Amino acid sequence: MAGYSPDSDQPDRRDDSDRVVVVTGAGKGLGEAFAKAWASRGARVVVSNRRRAGAADDAGRVVDEIRSAGGQAIAEYSDMADPGAGEAVVGAALKAFGRLDAVIANAGTSGPARKLTQGSLADFRDVMETNFFSNIALAEAAQAPLQASPSGRFLLISSSAGLYGVRGRAPYAASKGALNAFAMSLASEWRRDGVGVNILAPYAATRMTDAPDLDPALAAAIAPANVGAVAVWLSSAACRQSGEIWVSGAGWLRRAQMVEGRGATAAPDLSAEEVQALAETLRGLEKLRGFAGAEAAFADLIRECQAARAAPAQSADKGSEPA
Repeated sequence: MAGYSPDSDQPDRRDDSDRVVVVTGAGKGLGEAFAKAWASRGARVVVSNRRRAGAADDAGRVVDEIRSAGGQAIAEYSDMADPGAGEAVVGAALKAFGRLDAVIANAGTSGPARKLTQGSLADFRDVMETNFFSNIALAEAAQAPLQASPSGRFLLISSSAGLYGVRGRAPYAASKGALNAFAMSLASEWRRDGVGVNILAPYAATRMTDAPDLDPALAAAIAPANVGAVAVWLSSAACRQSGEIWVSGAGWLRRAQMVEGRGATAAPDLSAEEVQALAETLRGLEKLRGFAGAEAAFADLIRECQAARAAPAQSADKGSEPA
């Protein structure tokens, strides 16, 4: 995808010193790391995290720690799966700080750890409600304020599970796959408005990934704080990319993308057996290509098909030319 370039009349506020950032699921783990990373740069942060009856005030604790370090932050307690939560968290930012420059949509749930045949459709609905539908509502609520910002950014926190699947976590993987497709579509729609949309798939030791046998050295390497700078970059004014997926963890960063390999003509009159034989020659992923949307992928396939069909005719024409 071509690099994202906001309109030339938008100021390049690279210091982000007065940026207003919403971080959902910010009471612990990755969300807490993202909120603190932004606050340390001078941004004003809305720390959004649901608070269950009788549970600790995680959002309040994070806000207190940010303020103790000299930062600015407020707590917001919506359950992002509830109706109206998107409007509530965006409204909190506008009421407290007067505007909104970036959203890090981090709130999520891992869902049940069991195979598909051991679960139910309700498991999928519950996970999709938090990991997917709540982020649609948040995007809808944030659209106008982000478009009004000189450098609006919307960062969705996904997972490699949404790229490749994961055994025993089909609801979680499906929700993140849907989130990825939603983000790519949103990036295309919001590009003309100067709002960048990207995905971060982090590897981090959190409550969702907690394992009793996790090696302490590995746990330290994949601490949530080690991904904070990446999230800040992807939601900053300096980030001019949009519609991209970035994977990060343990101090490592790499880009991910859906790709297609080389093609070959599969004529309509081929038998299924002939298609199988052709497919075997195309299983390798040489000459990888990525596309800025399904439309571009379709157009590329049509161009390649037309070129392949024209090639034999051109060869025949050349063969008939006089020596």
